[in-house]
Amino acid sequence: MKTVLITGCSSGYGLATARHFHAKGWTVIATMRSPREGLFAPSDRLRILSLDVTDPDSIRAAIEAAGPIDALVNNAGIGVVGAFEATPMAHVRKVFETNTFGTMAMVQAAIPGMRSRGSGVIVNVTSSVTLAPMPLAAAYTASKQAIEGFSGSLAHELGAFGVRAKLVEPGYAPTTRFAENTDIDVADLIPEAYADFAAPIFADFATPALTTSESDVAEAVWLAAQDKTDRLRFPAGPDAVALAQAS
Repeated sequence: MKTVLITGCSSGYGLATARHFHAKGWTVIATMRSPREGLFAPSDRLRILSLDVTDPDSIRAAIEAAGPIDALVNNAGIGVVGAFEATPMAHVRKVFETNTFGTMAMVQAAIPGMRSRGSGVIVNVTSSVTLAPMPLAAAYTASKQAIEGFSGSLAHELGAFGVRAKLVEPGYAPTTRFAENTDIDVADLIPEAYADFAAPIFADFATPALTTSESDVAEAVWLAAQDKTDRLRFPAGPDAVALAQAS
């Protein structure tokens, strides 16, 4: 029986991915900053752990409590939508602390165990904005692009030890709380000078031609974790697949 540790499981992609792996027979360690009841049916193959990917002590404690893991899924992330001109640098750093440095810290903590066992897979969840950068998401896009390059290098670095690195690139999912897990109001990041530019973009967000579901992402993460080839990228959702094919 294999074990997966997944970050950011309180909602959205992380929750769906945890349920998917559990349904496939894996032991699931679902982590989140503030664990809460009622997310999963009771199971002896499921553990919920507290984990803040920006806190080294929290990472260390979670990795120790988890024990040997066969797969690490770095899903935890935060978003920001708005004109970069109006985005405080403190908030840009906050996005990078979770999306970029948090992912890197989790990988660094998981590598020794996987390397010593000569097996394992690391799946880093990024975004389709890495395939086609969109306006009003410059800080978020940059934080995810960094993980794309990081993962490509990591795949080469760890492959010699039998450890695989993969990327899952979800498309746009209206059901996810993209910017709701931050302490900044989107309205504050759209100065008057950007109002006319931003209006049609937000209208497209409201009625997208193609969207990604949480199940699309969960299935893509599952496929990436099973893949034994050198394939690195797994776009998730019809919009992400279309962007990947066009690039």
